[in-house]
Amino acid sequence: MRPALSIILFTALSGAGYGLLAWTGIAIALLALRGGLSTALDGVQFAGVVLGLVLSTVGLLSSLGHLGQPRRAWRALSQWRTSWLSREGVLAIATTVPALAVIALLVWMPASAARASWLALLGVLLAVLALATVACTAMIYASLKPIPAWRHPLVVPVYLLFALLTGLALQYLVMAAMLRGQGPAMMLASLALLGALLAGLKWLYWLAIDGAGAPAARGAALGLPGRDAKVFERPHTEANYITREMVFELARRHALRLRIAMSFGLVAAPLLATLLVATGLLSPVAGVLLATLGLLAAAFVERWLFFAQARHVVSAYY
Repeated sequence: MRPALSIILFTALSGAGYGLLAWTGIAIALLALRGGLSTALDGVQFAGVVLGLVLSTVGLLSSLGHLGQPRRAWRALSQWRTSWLSREGVLAIATTVPALAVIALLVWMPASAARASWLALLGVLLAVLALATVACTAMIYASLKPIPAWRHPLVVPVYLLFALLTGLALQYLVMAAMLRGQGPAMMLASLALLGALLAGLKWLYWLAIDGAGAPAARGAALGLPGRDAKVFERPHTEANYITREMVFELARRHALRLRIAMSFGLVAAPLLATLLVATGLLSPVAGVLLATLGLLAAAFVERWLFFAQARHVVSAYY
């Protein structure tokens, strides 16, 4: 399929935003239960929730860019019983409720046992809703039978891991900036390990779709299963919407380069940042920023490939 920039921005930015909200919610719940929230940590969690809301909202708004009638997007919320897209929209709105409640408690409610209890509950709820929203986004694609590459069992786990990895990098960036760079080596090492795991899963996915062959035989696409159909004339004398959007060709050599670039961003960027921070060539904040930018760039490349290498069964007809 032809990758739309609005969809790439949506899946990458909103995924990072919801990943950050999930990690921040977990941190808030754990710190509240242990009584570890302080003025400094309140600021870190406040910044994490605000940044997560901003990124997820910007991502969701960018998704309107590929709609023919953006003003009618609200109607998608009514089909939550059958549509993963509707469920995603409903959960995205629901996620803002505990996020805003956490912000209100951190800003206006003084430290107390009641505040800690509410923060623990809201933190867990925030993390669950944020990850559920990402899962619904992944299921929008994983539920589409006409695109076999998206029906792979690794699609949903990879979506979730990208959200968690980029969200964790953003949380480390907030912590490094607000806590004067405490613990950068451990932070960067954990990002490199998770990046290596994600890169390995993604390569397993690519090997699987590369060996899958054509999505359907031409005869089956014409309603003649088991028959050897041949093309006498093209279906159209010029391009149409389907050929522009659903029959996108990506050169294999370009795909390989982009896959290597994604792997470099996932693994090499955090490792390079670790080395530069350890040798004193970069400050802890700059090191975490370098790793975060590399991971976000890898997410953009992976999203582009996710669409560009997905072959719709209609391509067998055209």
